[in-house]
Amino acid sequence: MNDTLRRIRVWDLPTRLFHWLLAACVVGSFVTIKTGGHLMVWHERFGYAALALVLFRLVWGFAGGRYARFTQFVPGPARLFGYLRGNASGPPAPGHNPLGALSVLALLAAVGFQAVSGLFTNDDIAFEGPLARYVSGAWSSSLTTWHRWNEWVIIGMIALHVAAIAFYRVVKQRDLVRPMLTGDAPLAGVPSRDDAWLRLRGLVVAAVCVAAVLWLVRG
Repeated sequence: MNDTLRRIRVWDLPTRLFHWLLAACVVGSFVTIKTGGHLMVWHERFGYAALALVLFRLVWGFAGGRYARFTQFVPGPARLFGYLRGNASGPPAPGHNPLGALSVLALLAAVGFQAVSGLFTNDDIAFEGPLARYVSGAWSSSLTTWHRWNEWVIIGMIALHVAAIAFYRVVKQRDLVRPMLTGDAPLAGVPSRDDAWLRLRGLVVAAVCVAAVLWLVRG
């Protein structure tokens, strides 16, 4: 591998779109649930969209570009402990570092749980998730409680995510935001594939995930 730093494609377009659309869904869900009233229908829609995006990312972890794949960025125990002991050397590698990879998995799990649990929630007044009728009232109430608690878990994860971005920008002089906008970064490594065929694959995967969620909530 060439260790000379050059601007390479790190994040393919589907991965970048996923990132920003999920951020929009999380913000939209938070705003609409706090506003309530007629915006509850939009809270529900943001939840469906978030679920479709999480499904997309799980599939894209096997079908996406080089650095979007789980096999590329999910660390094994040796790599994780080595990173924590400060054994990493040389120029920064493309993609997520081991802690960043774990944060991605944790956030996917938290948002995924939030979206799924929302399907079974109820407020005992006017709102009921589309699948609440398939579980007992006790289970629906429990999932509603966990749904509310998990909101704070997600907020905490987002705060840590923003703090890590600021740390890298100020302390390590490494911009993590621009690569997620443009796809490129000055790094040593092999560029990720991001051609028309990969983007078409992403569109097909996204369409299947949206159809699956619509089938689930309407079927």
